[in-house]
Amino acid sequence: MRCKEPDSCGFAAALQAIGGKWKTSLLWELHLRPYRFAELRRLLPGVSEKMLTQQLRQMEADGLISRRSYDEVPPRVEYSITPLGFSLNDAVTVIGESTTKHGNPSGRRPEAVASGKAMSGRPCS
Repeated sequence: MRCKEPDSCGFAAALQAIGGKWKTSLLWELHLRPYRFAELRRLLPGVSEKMLTQQLRQMEADGLISRRSYDEVPPRVEYSITPLGFSLNDAVTVIGESTTKHGNPSGRRPEAVASGKAMSGRPCS
C-alpha cells in the first residue's frame, strides 16, 4: 500500500526520531535500565559529551526518553526509556533482525541507513 502524502504513514517521523548516530544505541542501552549521563558515556565509546547531550535532549523532546533530576548533593540525573521509546526500540529490533537474516539490500553502510541519509524520496511504499 502506498502513502498518499510522503509522511502520512509516520515512517519519516520515526526515522527522524531515531536517526542520529547514537540514538539507536541509546535506546538499546536504556531499555535495560535507567542510566546516568556518565554511565551512558562509558557505554558508548567514541561519543563526545556534546553529542551525547544533544542526542539525549532531542530524544527527550521527542518523548523517547525521560530525564529525572534528583534533588540531592551532588546532583544526580537519570535517563530512562518511555513507552514510546520501547515501541520504537521494538521496531528497530525487527528491522535489525531482518537485515541480519536477509543482508543489507542497499549495500550502503549501516550508519548511513540509520541516519536517514540513505532514504529515497519514498518513505513508505
